[in-house]
Amino acid sequence: MNALLPPSTTAWVLTDGKAGDTAICFGVVEALGLEPVLHRIAPRPPWSWATPFGPIDPREAPSRADSPIAPPFPDLIVASGRRAVPYVRRIRAETRGRTFTAFMKDPYTGPGTADIVWVPDHDELTGANVIKTPLTPHRVTPAKLAAARAAPLEALTRLKPPRVAVLVGGDSVNHRFKPADIASLSERLDRLAGSGASLMATLSRRTPSALRDAITAVITRSGGYLWDGQGENPFIALLALADTLVVTADSVGMVGEAAATGRPVLVFEPSGGHRKITFYLNELRQRGIVHNFAGHLAGTPYEPLDSTFAVASRIAEAFRRHRSARFMS
Repeated sequence: MNALLPPSTTAWVLTDGKAGDTAICFGVVEALGLEPVLHRIAPRPPWSWATPFGPIDPREAPSRADSPIAPPFPDLIVASGRRAVPYVRRIRAETRGRTFTAFMKDPYTGPGTADIVWVPDHDELTGANVIKTPLTPHRVTPAKLAAARAAPLEALTRLKPPRVAVLVGGDSVNHRFKPADIASLSERLDRLAGSGASLMATLSRRTPSALRDAITAVITRSGGYLWDGQGENPFIALLALADTLVVTADSVGMVGEAAATGRPVLVFEPSGGHRKITFYLNELRQRGIVHNFAGHLAGTPYEPLDSTFAVASRIAEAFRRHRSARFMS
């Protein structure tokens, strides 16, 4: 696939380091054909409390040598997370608009926060510079899946099909794994393994200890695979070899990554939720991608769904227009 922007284009990823926000930004920058460079911001209280509306932490001002936004400024910034909003605003002021800015997810300060803003279809934000797609951008590509299938991990190939990738998140702003949720998910996974499915699981940094222990026990009982946290996360390898995927609903990003495989996605919803997430999951249910996880296999393969390249293409078009306009001015 040809690069969408010249390889000489410099690009920063600007987040506070949260895995979900960073993955979205890296996925977009890589889809543009560029090498992303993470600039991690870490505002202290009270400046962190004031985000996204307040100023940046003065300790991270561009004039400070150790600032995450010290010049020279890049051609492009792709940012995500409310803590990044004041830093995007500051860079736009410092560069007088020369640096093109793209913001992933609703910044809560309006579409004018950046030159272009991406939000999922279920979001209410609108504007001439707002991109909407069904799925969240991510780093899972057909090439990466093909490479993982061509050179699979031995620990996974020893498992008999059907192989089920179990992608477990954790507590979030909208969801909580209560004891009843943990017991329910464990029971359903036990039932799935008892039907002959092989489980391949990976956990999240957000996974609470009780849920971690329960999933570990399920995998141990079934003789499946659980990433132990050592070395590189075999997330892509699990996606590539999965015949079906079980995903917890606390991460719409993981659901989107699972949808890139073309394999049925069985979703477990813990306590809580949000109407936007419900809308998102229902849209994927209507497409035949997502099914409720009830302890057994469900669904059939489908054409993989991925919005990353579409988002990157729109950003590239806007970037070129931005550059042309500045050149002509």
